[in-house]
Amino acid sequence: MLTSNEILQTIQMVDKYKLDIRTITMGISLLRCADDDAQKAADKVYDHIAYTAKDLVKTGEAIEREMGIPIVNKRISVTPVALLTEKDHIKIARALDRAAKETGVNFVGGYSALVHAGMTQADKNLILSIPKALTETDFVCSSVNVATTRNGINMDAVALMGNIIRQAAEMTADRDSIACAKLVVFANAVEDNPFMAGAFHGVGLGDSAIHVGVSGPGVVEKTLKTIPGASFEIVAEEIKKTAFQITRAGQLVAREASKRLGIPFGIVDLSLAPTPALGDSVAHIIEEMGIERTGAPGTTAALALLNDAVKKGGVMASSNVGGLSGAFIPVSEDIGMIRATQEGALCLEKLEAMTCVCSVGLDMIAIPGDTPASTISAIIADESAIGMVNNKTTAVRVIPAIGKTVGDEVSFGGLLGFAPIMRVSSFGSEKFIERGGRIPAPLHSLRN
Repeated sequence: MLTSNEILQTIQMVDKYKLDIRTITMGISLLRCADDDAQKAADKVYDHIAYTAKDLVKTGEAIEREMGIPIVNKRISVTPVALLTEKDHIKIARALDRAAKETGVNFVGGYSALVHAGMTQADKNLILSIPKALTETDFVCSSVNVATTRNGINMDAVALMGNIIRQAAEMTADRDSIACAKLVVFANAVEDNPFMAGAFHGVGLGDSAIHVGVSGPGVVEKTLKTIPGASFEIVAEEIKKTAFQITRAGQLVAREASKRLGIPFGIVDLSLAPTPALGDSVAHIIEEMGIERTGAPGTTAALALLNDAVKKGGVMASSNVGGLSGAFIPVSEDIGMIRATQEGALCLEKLEAMTCVCSVGLDMIAIPGDTPASTISAIIADESAIGMVNNKTTAVRVIPAIGKTVGDEVSFGGLLGFAPIMRVSSFGSEKFIERGGRIPAPLHSLRN
């Protein structure tokens, strides 16, 4: 039960510090829709989603009005589509898009394949269809899991994804290659992630679930402004207290949505998810700790403290913490990250180091449009290795901006924001990627 003091503090967080519920995401199992005939599967998919999620948006809007807590997005995640039929997956992508429009949600995630230990023909067919699916649809998001700590890295899948990302970029070159903003490549993907573009409804879950993703970088930044010069122990304690309050708000919204929709409560993802708006930046939290500009020496240590304190505070506020849960560092979606990149403080290599200690990985990074597919694959391999060895979720969402180079920008609007093109090493990795096969799992994967 929330106390009156906690309610007043939450109201202040909403009014002054941009606290919001970033998303209510309804996970829906589509296993019942599987069919050898892709069109039949697509028809079943549309009908099932349209019925199951028919009240999601209006319920979220009602909770938002009654509680006074902004709920920015209402989303749907579904069973990885590669499991539903062997070919012609594009028909299901169109059905997902129609269902999104029918239900009024912002995005549908789950045009996905899990290929960390091998690739079925259905998986390969879906992956090959991704560029066309993301070009032809407005609301569909896609993800591919290419590595796990237990299985190692599927380098054949990594090589393929470099080409897929380039194709997606080229097919939407007239829109700043926006298809790539809806595509993420994972290591250790989780089944209950409410955030896009990587959300899908895992096969280990039930028929449906309600997941909530909270936010609140601005709240944490304002908290740190009240303790200038404090020791790191005090900084960590204050962040934990703030994360506790933020997560309590998310827990309240999640349980209320679950009750009203008659769908089981899944998890609260307590990630700090920034936006391009001023006062809603993870980079500014790092700078409030004393780093002149995010990317300078000390940035990784500051981010490690932040990520750990957020998890410790959040886990005390909910018995159902899951998803990604940590601090996001998407360049285009964080005004502080954008500024740090523009001023030369932040580079791709430093971002990679930061992903060792945060959630999730190299996210919403625009790179030169002439970056070779093999270089993109090598970036994915590096990030997958970090996830595999450290037993954590990592991901790559890069946008090779066709026709643009360092010094230019891409702009997507809304939560996707804008980003300066970041430099990528001119030295190649083609022969490394051509080897194929599998990078074996680390020794510590043998836990039985």
